[in-house]
Amino acid sequence: MNFIDLMKKRRSRYQLTNSLPISDEKLQEILADCIMQAPSAFNVQSARVVLLLGERHKKLWEIVLRSLRDIVPTDKFAPTEEKIASFAAAYGSILYLDDASAIHELQTKFPTYADNFPVWAQQANGMLQFAVWTALAEAGVGASLQHYNPLIDERVKKEFRLPATWQLIAQMPFGQAVGADKEKTYLPLSARLRVENK
Repeated sequence: MNFIDLMKKRRSRYQLTNSLPISDEKLQEILADCIMQAPSAFNVQSARVVLLLGERHKKLWEIVLRSLRDIVPTDKFAPTEEKIASFAAAYGSILYLDDASAIHELQTKFPTYADNFPVWAQQANGMLQFAVWTALAEAGVGASLQHYNPLIDERVKKEFRLPATWQLIAQMPFGQAVGADKEKTYLPLSARLRVENK
């Protein structure tokens, strides 16, 4: 399958089961390859990944649920609880983070670009997320990308003993996808692609 076909295969999959069509070893191999090959500005390699399996995966979504319970009104909480339960029902989760100390080091070394390094680090992390998501889709693993930060940041850092300089960016529940892909909609290409040749 070529790269364009792989991109077409990647989808947000929300109905996930607690099983995988690949081994944990293959899963870790996919993550390792993507981490090593995803590009980053100035080769800073500031992206960090934490793979959560079993009870550690479930603990993440307990933290999310507890954090949301603090801010969502009780009478409106049922849909929120159902959504988080669907993520907890998956096989595992991937945390995507950036190490601020690596970014700060570049800011000190190249002060002219200091304001750009956090932006470039976010872009690099996004490329890593896309690479992992696409590689998982190729392996038959469904996933979606979630963003419950900064609401859960401190609790997640404490629970998983993460360094203070690691900043949470996204969470990716994954597992065996159930059901068919939803039809993807697109804006007209003319609104998104402009060609200047004269």
